[in-house]
Amino acid sequence: MQSTLAEFQETKSDEPFALQNAKLLKVHLDQVTIQAKAGSMVAYQGDVSFEHAGAGGMSRMLKKAVTGEGTTLMKMSGNGEVFLADDAQEIHLLYLENDSITVNGTNLLAFDAGIDWDIKKVEGVSGMMGAGLFNTKLHGTGTVAIVSDGPPVLLNTGEAATFADPAAAITWASTVQTSIKTDIKLKNFIGRGSGESIQMAFSGEGWVLVQPSEGRVSAASSGGGGGGLLGNLTG
Repeated sequence: MQSTLAEFQETKSDEPFALQNAKLLKVHLDQVTIQAKAGSMVAYQGDVSFEHAGAGGMSRMLKKAVTGEGTTLMKMSGNGEVFLADDAQEIHLLYLENDSITVNGTNLLAFDAGIDWDIKKVEGVSGMMGAGLFNTKLHGTGTVAIVSDGPPVLLNTGEAATFADPAAAITWASTVQTSIKTDIKLKNFIGRGSGESIQMAFSGEGWVLVQPSEGRVSAASSGGGGGGLLGNLTG
């Protein structure tokens, strides 16, 4: 049979995490056990086991209940390979080496099961609750896969004062300090014209990754707390 499908043949890689293409992730489970967003598996080959990952302790269950945040995680293990995607969003890989990053929950696709996570409130929130003000902190050694709704921009927070919409800032370095800035004068121009005037401020040496979107409307409406939140990390 003749076809134009040759360019879509399965990628070959010795790495446990490998991009099949910009919107599809391949994970070799014979090398790593992962936790991934429930529903993100689009195909697998071999002997693969799926189980609910849980919240990993009462403390995180309580944080989920209080904040209404989270994404349901599935633990995937076995001898095979699994392909992951999330609404054809672009996938990016970060390797942590005894390091930490903060990730917007709706942008978290998968990570090495040996990496620890917790729900954290953005510094300077002072009791306010809303989109993007609770996120997940990942710490340890291993690979993290995140998604962006379109090609993101990587901003150096050490070069100048940096601000972003809470739902557009999808991940940032552990060295970065965050706070909340409100500007009533911008209320008609930020946040899809919804009147939002809350911005996240980033300072200190490090980086923040910003997507050209405030997140998919479908993802925002189906989650527990709205666009850009950690959502439903369940126990």
